[in-house]
Amino acid sequence: MKTKLDKHIDRTDPAHTFDPISLLADNAFNSFKIRTGVVQTQDEFESLMAYFFCHVENVILKINPRRFPHTDMDMHRCANMLRKEYGTNGETTAFEIAKSGTEGGLYSVLKAVAKHMADEYASNYIGVIVSEFWDSLSAKEKVATSKEYLDKYGDLIPSELMEGGAVRVRAFFWKVLEEHPRIVRELRNIGRK
Repeated sequence: MKTKLDKHIDRTDPAHTFDPISLLADNAFNSFKIRTGVVQTQDEFESLMAYFFCHVENVILKINPRRFPHTDMDMHRCANMLRKEYGTNGETTAFEIAKSGTEGGLYSVLKAVAKHMADEYASNYIGVIVSEFWDSLSAKEKVATSKEYLDKYGDLIPSELMEGGAVRVRAFFWKVLEEHPRIVRELRNIGRK
């Protein structure tokens, strides 16, 4: 019989979290229409990126009726994704790539934004599931659940975190539960690339 932990692990499995959201992001990317594969000006870039960000969000979150882009707000949020991909000057770097057509051009910039959006929304979704699960447990169940997890999945945790009875892992166990689907996804992707 499955334990509460087993049911939770099943619920947060990448096949139920990351994969469907990544598929929605891919669908949004593939359905986005642009006139040209390059941009000429910063304003054109920001407008296009804000429109793209809004489009992807509408698809991933299944917003109906669809919201329309707000250039400043959506570009600000999109810039966060660009920094994740290209570093602290992500917006400038992405504009240069989109303008020059190098390194995959605008296509690669849009793809990177969609990928980071999918990852962020999946992480948020997993966070909600973990929070609901963790809050539903009594203090005694939390201790037992962390022990059960370490018995079953302790080999996934870096050895330095397992030292001293895994006190750090137990103290922040909900964070381990949030990371578990990401670890499983990375392990499943080994050999696929």
